[in-house]
Formats: sequence, C-alpha cells, structure tokens
Amino acid sequence: MDRLDGTVALVTGASSGFGDAIARALAARGATLALVARRKDRLDQLASEIEQQSGVALAIGADITQRLEAVAAVQETLDQFGRIDTVVNNAGVMFVDPVEDALLEEWDRMVAVNVNGLLNVAHAALPHLLQAAQQDPRRVADMVNISSVAGIKTGAGVSVYSLTKYGVGAFSESLRQEVASRHVRVSVIEPGSAKTELRSHMRADVQARSHARASVERLEPEDVADAVAYVVTRPRRIAVNEVVIRPTEQQE
Repeated sequence: MDRLDGTVALVTGASSGFGDAIARALAARGATLALVARRKDRLDQLASEIEQQSGVALAIGADITQRLEAVAAVQETLDQFGRIDTVVNNAGVMFVDPVEDALLEEWDRMVAVNVNGLLNVAHAALPHLLQAAQQDPRRVADMVNISSVAGIKTGAGVSVYSLTKYGVGAFSESLRQEVASRHVRVSVIEPGSAKTELRSHMRADVQARSHARASVERLEPEDVADAVAYVVTRPRRIAVNEVVIRPTEQQE
C-alpha cells in the first residue's frame, strides 16, 4: 500500500457516502484527516473511529456554501496540523426533474453546494497546497474534485445537476493547467450510479421513479475511495487527471 505518512488531507462532505469512505481510505494510508461537513455529530463519530485505528482526525462542522465558513475550515486545519497536502472536494447534492417541473430552490441548492462550495474550499486551500508541494515528505500536493458521469454526458431530467458537474470538470482542467508546473495535481473523479445518500436529497416522488429505473448493481462508496487513494498516492512524476468509474452494467 502506497503511504501518505506526514501529510494532511481535508475532505469535504465527510459525514457520509463517498466522503466517509475517502477519509477512511486516506487515513489507512497514513494521512492526517480534516473532516468537513455540516453534520458535526457524524464527523465526531468518524474521527473517533479513525483514531481507534491509530489515525489522527479533526472534525470541523462547516457549511462550505458560506465562504467565511469554508475559509475558517481551512484555517482550523492549518492551526491544528500546520499544512494541507490533499484536498478532496466531495460535498455535493443531486436533484433531478424535467426543467418544467423543477423547483428553483433545488437548482439554487445544487449550484450553492456543487459549484460555490467547491470554489470556496479550492480558493482557500490552494495557497497551502502550493506550499506543501515544495516540502517534504512528498513534494507534491493534490486537489481531487468529485464530479459525476453526468459531468461528461447529460440526459433528460438532469439539466442543472449536469450543469454543475460539467462546471466542476471545466474548473478542474483550467486549474490543472495553471498549477501543474508547481507540482499541484488537479484531478476529477466521475462516478456513475452509486449507493450513497445523494438520491435521498430528491423529493419522494422523484426517488420512486429513480428507484424504478435502477436495474444495475451500483458502486459502493469504497470503490470511489479506492480511485481517490490511487490518484493521490502516485509518485510525484505522475498525475492522474481524470477517472471515470461506472458500475460494470451501466451503459450511460
């Protein structure tokens, strides 16, 4: 197992699903964890479990859609651990519906979390990633942005969700070009259908329709965590910029 000893990773949306699994995977490889989400009670439990496995974790309750809270979460990480080597922008929400039936507050929420939250954390953390990339033990730093297959191929009913995830991909590629020469690697992970709380954000009638259409075996959160761990443990000379990970049977 490739190691991350001596490094600090900040993971957003760490209270469940992909974020929880990603945090555990990075902790297992020796990283110190800053866990960020709104549900502080869940973060406290996750931090306790990581520490029971001889890891180190800090639970930070924050709403990253609020710029000052995102900045404060980054600063608390620095105050506690002195550096940030890895940022995983995982927090996200998904609401699906035809445009004519959509609730505008759901659109607002997707843009706030999937776009603005990611931007708030990315901007606050970037100077510290650039600094860590010049330091031992690894002399490289990583920003991993969790997108979706909806960010590479859209379909009916996912217009605004896809808009946000296409935006994540565009932002990631542009930032990659800006910082690659300074050994900050920017990667985007695009999972397909998975067993997470993401669908629970939908209205009950939409959940029912979505469940009826779901016939493939979905990804487990650990599958995406494995992909993130692979990306951030590559040697300094290697950058894995994009990973698409679907269930075997998923065709779209």
